[in-house]
Amino acid sequence: MREDRQRLDKWLWFARFAKTRTLAAKLVASGFVRLNGQRTDNPAKAVAVGDVITIALARATLVIRVEGLGERRGPAPEARQLYLDLSQDNAALVSDGDNG
Repeated sequence: MREDRQRLDKWLWFARFAKTRTLAAKLVASGFVRLNGQRTDNPAKAVAVGDVITIALARATLVIRVEGLGERRGPAPEARQLYLDLSQDNAALVSDGDNG
């Protein structure tokens, strides 16, 4: 794989969206992950900086943009630097009831 890309399951594990890499691979293989809007069931799918990943979890759907590729599974503050959470910005897209 190219240096500017990383396996999806490995990236999810580095970014702490799964406790183990095996669980990350199962999450992808089960169809709960989209990469740039396309459903993928291939844990080896390549991820690059700028890609948007959607993860459907039991009680939430996360939309994140890849900001960096990890080199290790480090502490949580280090993992948070690998992505930008776009799902928090969705509230700004919903219009107020007052605006019609």
